[in-house]
Amino acid sequence: MRSAKPARPGQPQRSGKALRGGNAAGAGRVPGSGKPRRTGTSPAKVRPAQPQLPRRAPAVGNRARARPDRAGSAARSEAREGLGGEQVEGRQAVAELLAANRRRVAEVWLDSDIEPAPILDRITELAARRRVPVRYVNRTRLETEARTEAPQGVLAHAEPLAEAQLDDLFRRRATPPFVLALDGVTDPRNLGALLRTADGAGVTGAFMGRHRAVHVTPAVTKAAAGAIEHVPMALVSGIPSALTRATEKGLWVVGLDPEADGSLFDLPVADQPVVMVLGAEGKGLARLVRQRCDTVVRIPLHGALEALNVSAAGAIALFEVSRRRQERPAR
Repeated sequence: MRSAKPARPGQPQRSGKALRGGNAAGAGRVPGSGKPRRTGTSPAKVRPAQPQLPRRAPAVGNRARARPDRAGSAARSEAREGLGGEQVEGRQAVAELLAANRRRVAEVWLDSDIEPAPILDRITELAARRRVPVRYVNRTRLETEARTEAPQGVLAHAEPLAEAQLDDLFRRRATPPFVLALDGVTDPRNLGALLRTADGAGVTGAFMGRHRAVHVTPAVTKAAAGAIEHVPMALVSGIPSALTRATEKGLWVVGLDPEADGSLFDLPVADQPVVMVLGAEGKGLARLVRQRCDTVVRIPLHGALEALNVSAAGAIALFEVSRRRQERPAR
């Protein structure tokens, strides 16, 4: 992903078209009026300079901007300051958004021609209980608003997800920390699948880079099927420094890499407070990230392919750690 080019020092960043100044008065007659032009030396009328306002986020109903999520990693082109999650798509994702009741929901959109289903009844019941307006719109209008290929006739607008504090993810509570770290994952579907797996495996939190990584887009909300409401997430300026902080807090940092010597299934610290680090699609762990790991392991493969998709590999790794933690409670 190419990020927006920063302004040079001392140079204001443009946020739209420059305002045009007024026309200076000139000599001669006004055509068709018979009246002479004003020829004085008074200065031209110019509109007063307007203060620069920050750009608004893309309008979700704008077809030209509502599609980037459909291109997979192209969703990274949308600069985000926070986690995102303002638009939730998919039946299960919207139902869980309403059931979790952890953030304000502005409205729910339903396809007016959609076939009845129990999950839709649950959505309308939950919306009524929380006094969330439900709008019935035609399919074309809903699909124009959607940013995924198959919103399943349902979407919701809500407050953005709140960012967790990194140190809170590392704090020991009733359950010892089991944290997922994502080093440069850029595909929304992979991120959504990983978050759904993380919730199922008992992960207590996750963190990812603030830059060069996908955040919670509508495609992520749909693939996660509601997990974003239950897995606390933090954004960090750098994964290596965050891993150093985890070590300082007493967590073991385990990297997953197909080139590692050790096996995931022989991991001696699986039942300890742990951070599982997954690398980017096709690239694996960055050099500095790998250096911050206490140990690096691989998933033994017995077929022709050399590696698994990051979401598949992550599912195996997270549930292996989860299994070991259930067998022997973490100390």
